[in-house]
Amino acid sequence: MTIEAVDPPKECNRCPRLRNFILDHRENEPDWFNAPVPSFGDKTARLMIVGLAPGLKGANRTGRPFTGDYAGDLLYATLGKFGYTTGNYDKRPDDGLALKGAMITNAVRCVPPQNKPTGEEINNCRPFLINTLNAYDKLKAILVLGRIAHDTFIRALGEKLKDYPFTHAASHELSNGLMLFDSYHCSRYNTNTGRLTEEMFEAVFEKIDNEIR
Repeated sequence: MTIEAVDPPKECNRCPRLRNFILDHRENEPDWFNAPVPSFGDKTARLMIVGLAPGLKGANRTGRPFTGDYAGDLLYATLGKFGYTTGNYDKRPDDGLALKGAMITNAVRCVPPQNKPTGEEINNCRPFLINTLNAYDKLKAILVLGRIAHDTFIRALGEKLKDYPFTHAASHELSNGLMLFDSYHCSRYNTNTGRLTEEMFEAVFEKIDNEIR
């Protein structure tokens, strides 16, 4: 499958289930974004952050990755603390927030039912992830949020999962020269259960800072 674009078109129909899910929400919530969510960030980014997919009431509603839900609250607060933002995050795509030295994308660009894309849907969207990676030539590090995002990123590079096992706060030197950092996803579920704390999340960014700054 050859795709030159870094983001899917608004009416992308590569995944019928996701397409129908979005169309249903266009009828029920006509003021929402309800389309594949494009990447967001600085074209000269040194750090790429890869999530799994847009949240239904987060990025699918607002049209900007990790915007409008708890995961975004934690992610953007942490990015701000480590100097990767300008302006203030206010859960809206028009809040004036900009990223500095970083960009955010998702392995799957369309919102999946129950936040669970299928393997086929991940594969269908993977070329957009590859093209996004190739479009940012200043990158030094990748932060993947969660095991599924980790696995699909490794597969996108044509690498073997056994060579890069996912563990929270792990780091891996990739064959293309980039550093890959793992974190549990910054979801409300993970923070509420104590699987991920703010301190744990910030510690991953400290490791990244030591590597690329």
